[in-house]
Amino acid sequence: MQATSWFSSGLLAQVSVLWCAGILVLFCSPGRAQETVVPTVTFSCDFPGSDPEHYSVSIRSDGHATYESNGKLNGQSEAVAFHRDFPISEPTRIRVFDLTKRAHYFEGKIDSGKKNLASSGMKTLAYKDAEKNTQAPYNYSPNTAVQELTALLQNLSVTLEFGRRLEFYDHFQKLALDAELKNMEETAQRNGLEEIGAIAPILRAISEETAIMNMVRARAQRLLATATAK
Repeated sequence: MQATSWFSSGLLAQVSVLWCAGILVLFCSPGRAQETVVPTVTFSCDFPGSDPEHYSVSIRSDGHATYESNGKLNGQSEAVAFHRDFPISEPTRIRVFDLTKRAHYFEGKIDSGKKNLASSGMKTLAYKDAEKNTQAPYNYSPNTAVQELTALLQNLSVTLEFGRRLEFYDHFQKLALDAELKNMEETAQRNGLEEIGAIAPILRAISEETAIMNMVRARAQRLLATATAK
């Protein structure tokens, strides 16, 4: 009995040692210690008194994008938190990361430092990958790559806010759709929109809704065609 007991205890001890060693290898291996970081560009803007007063856009190198804001759904409503995940088009994704590279990944100071400029909102550009983690606040930047990237991401916010309001109006205030879509068409003609395809589902839904006036459906169809053309 003693021999059997000793054998069992020894076997249990060996198993315990092997188990602990396996855990150490699992958690201490270099491959596990380094978490995979998808390169991401993030833009945020805080501008009290504007609508929305705050928004942020994150675009990853794998094409996944996220938008958050606190805009109003109409002139009388309170600000409401909004979140949207969407795929970014390949041309826009390439352009965003090319401009980020040209802007040296926002390392160092990008703001002009001029105190006599009117405020256009406190903006921040950030970049993160496995090696870099940078961010830079600015009101105005003389860097042309930063200027182009800022305009692109601001226009993207405008597009997504249009989509947000269109979804609300389609459910609760259909009579407001015509004015909103007309405003959107005019903004598009001024090159003030970006990535119309990001809101294609709501434009398509409006264009196919037989209960809506033909004129409104036609506006949605024209905007949808613009998104498809790009």
